[in-house]
Amino acid sequence: MDDPKWELAILATVHGFYQKLLQDFFAGEMPIPAGLDTESLADRDPGESLTQMRRWLRLLDMAITPAMMRMAFSAESDPEMAEGLLRYFAHKEEPSSLDRDKTDLIATFLYRNPRVAGQWESRGFALDGVLPVPPFEIALLEILTDTEVAPLSEDDVQVLRELDALRERAEGILDFDALIDTGIIEKARQLKRRLGPAFYHPGALAILAPYNAAFGHKFDTLFRAAANHLKRVAESIEQQGGNIVGQVDGVDVTVDLVAGMDVSELLKTDYTTALERFRRVSLLKKSLNGPLRARRAAAAATGGPGAEKVVGARPPASGVPISARPVVPPAADPRQIVLEETKLRSVEASIRAFIRAANPRMRQMVPLRFCNLALTPAEADAYCADYLEEESFRADHARILVRIVALVARMTSELEELRRKSSTHLWTPHADSLVALLEAAKTATQNAGLILITSEQNRLADQVQALNDTLQKLNRSSHLVRRALTELEEKTAK
Repeated sequence: MDDPKWELAILATVHGFYQKLLQDFFAGEMPIPAGLDTESLADRDPGESLTQMRRWLRLLDMAITPAMMRMAFSAESDPEMAEGLLRYFAHKEEPSSLDRDKTDLIATFLYRNPRVAGQWESRGFALDGVLPVPPFEIALLEILTDTEVAPLSEDDVQVLRELDALRERAEGILDFDALIDTGIIEKARQLKRRLGPAFYHPGALAILAPYNAAFGHKFDTLFRAAANHLKRVAESIEQQGGNIVGQVDGVDVTVDLVAGMDVSELLKTDYTTALERFRRVSLLKKSLNGPLRARRAAAAATGGPGAEKVVGARPPASGVPISARPVVPPAADPRQIVLEETKLRSVEASIRAFIRAANPRMRQMVPLRFCNLALTPAEADAYCADYLEEESFRADHARILVRIVALVARMTSELEELRRKSSTHLWTPHADSLVALLEAAKTATQNAGLILITSEQNRLADQVQALNDTLQKLNRSSHLVRRALTELEEKTAK
């Protein structure tokens, strides 16, 4: 910063925030060095005050932790104050690891609390077909500098891609134990450290803040669910006259300890210092769920009481014994199956919207991210059918065409994503999706076989031919997926 008055104004903003934070923390007034009060700053030469203010803020930096700042920020906090803090940390000559954590927190606050609701969510393409600079990055550029910023290096861009892959992986996790077991928190911290000085680049912060917001929401949701589960178990044990909930590292966890667990306080704590507590919650939940899962697995294997049901299965149509329940073999993670089902339904909806809006002559060529998906006339008609919710044979036939086309589209996209990823962190989520898609394809093939039998028995030659053509596409895609996964396995084993 070349303007002493401008820099002093920023430092005064930081100083005011620090004073308020410390007063709240210690429940009392904090002393201010002579010459740094508001009146003295207004009367003194800016250059003379700058040196003293910088020195004093360096001392306060050591006293204030990221956890203290996290607790001080709320939706009511002043965005201008946060912008001043961001300028301060981004322009420090030798920022520390704590400064990086504080900057991470401030940027995330600004992303979560735009001045105008939905300000960062605008989408679209420039006239040349290139994605424009995201609105949040433009805002960061305005906050942090009024000069041209050098682009990020290729190494820095690769780190940010890996971070984005972690976000995608976290979005697919449905259980707190699994989230902790992945080690995503520590992996993300390592990636942030790898950025070095580039961490403070507007382009980097524009990716880091959305990651933090998305992961934070996922983490908070799963942790609250896990904690509430433990509290319910503890209450049940207490009602039955017991006192021991479970064991963690060989130590008994009592009902009182679980009841006294403050979820909100834990979530406000800095992840670094609270990680051990989160791990213990995860271990306790596992100690309770292990026997339960074993009983459910045994019940599912025998078809007895307690067997888990698949949510969202469609009842069989009259006269056509089709099982809509997915077959989930040991090789596939059930949580991944559930996630993939959500994605498949989304793809079905997207393709349907395109076909219904497209020119009738163009509706059989659906644009995907990496290629175009060619449809047969029967497949396009199935997506346009207004009878898909019927309990009839024609609805079953159309639904299976719709599902297989969505499977082929998902396999095509995930295969291309897999080919473009170079490291384990990047390709693992796509490999997991492909494994789940193969299992979904097996289920679809089984259901299609039942429909083919009925079609042949009723001599419906057109329906038989249409479904066989679509099944051939699925078989080709499944073959490509199996080959890619085999090559990946061989490559990893070397």
